[in-house]
Amino acid sequence: MLPNPRLFRSRWAALLWAGGILWFAYDVAGSAPAGNGAAITDASGAEANAADLAAIANLIDD
Repeated sequence: MLPNPRLFRSRWAALLWAGGILWFAYDVAGSAPAGNGAAITDASGAEANAADLAAIANLIDD
């Protein structure tokens, strides 16, 4: 939803509004880095090992 058009008459008000949108997006998306430190698990919750991942990669490549 867009704000009242009168908001953009002031450059500073528009910058504060945009900063609030960015802050909200950062808060919703989370600030924690994703990926590298997390263990890969399968559907049962058990940790996947390298042999399982290699077998899946071979199935995908064919």
